[in-house]
Amino acid sequence: MKLTVLYRGPLSSCNYGCEYCPFGKWKHTDEELAKDRADLERFLAWVEARTGDTVSVFFTPWGEALIWPWYQQALARLTHLPHVERVAAQTNLSCKLDWVKDCRAEKLGIWATYHPEWMKRRRFVAQCEALTSLGVRHSAGMVGFLRFAEEAEALRRELSDDTYLWINAVKDGQEEPYSPEDVARFTAVDPLFPVNNVRHPSLGRACRGGESVISVDGEGTARRCHFIDEPIGNIYAPDFDQSLRPRPCAKTTCGCHIGYVHMDYLELDRVFGSGILERVPVKPLWRRQDVAPRVSPRE
Repeated sequence: MKLTVLYRGPLSSCNYGCEYCPFGKWKHTDEELAKDRADLERFLAWVEARTGDTVSVFFTPWGEALIWPWYQQALARLTHLPHVERVAAQTNLSCKLDWVKDCRAEKLGIWATYHPEWMKRRRFVAQCEALTSLGVRHSAGMVGFLRFAEEAEALRRELSDDTYLWINAVKDGQEEPYSPEDVARFTAVDPLFPVNNVRHPSLGRACRGGESVISVDGEGTARRCHFIDEPIGNIYAPDFDQSLRPRPCAKTTCGCHIGYVHMDYLELDRVFGSGILERVPVKPLWRRQDVAPRVSPRE
């Protein structure tokens, strides 16, 4: 069996305080952190035991996980398992990267989000450059608020040509909707922005969620994805594998990349290939000349 697991334990705290994020600057108690660590350990043991399968793991925490050593150690531990194909994590990239040397870099993927309110652009670019030098495949991205457009263009110019920069479209909470000019501007940075700027029809459509891709929480409860609450089973139950089967989507639309990327009719697996978890396309999708410096009338 080939299985991709999106793991989201009880961790829901972050060292950043973005005003649009409910987990910004939330602090866990020592007891809550101990619970998160214990849940993660149990999950790692489950992955280790599935030696007859090919497993990929994607850590998608509510908050920032890689500031905690047990998540760094988990990535290293999983990359050394022969039956684990890929290990990826979403992160704001604020952590030190010394733990990467303990990983098999060719199995590790990083989905890094740049938050200009909390990190200097030069430091974020330096972190991406460090990942490249360590042999770690990664993508970088930003939330597509209109106020961040100029910063996104600047980041695109400073990142290396082979680092994909994605823009997550703001579908709710934008002060005003994107104009055609706004869409064109973000598309010059991220050619796949129009794909993310859509809530894709999904009701009744075929999706790998629930069959070869599952979402798992700290208790082991499995769901077809993060966006459908109905459990399909528990990974720690002895008969769990019987829960894995094709399931048409039960939602009207799907608007998040980590959901719609697994929908069959969009064929995005052909776009991302083995980089689907860390959001790295098979081929470069942009040209540097597409993102020219913007000069204001004052300049």
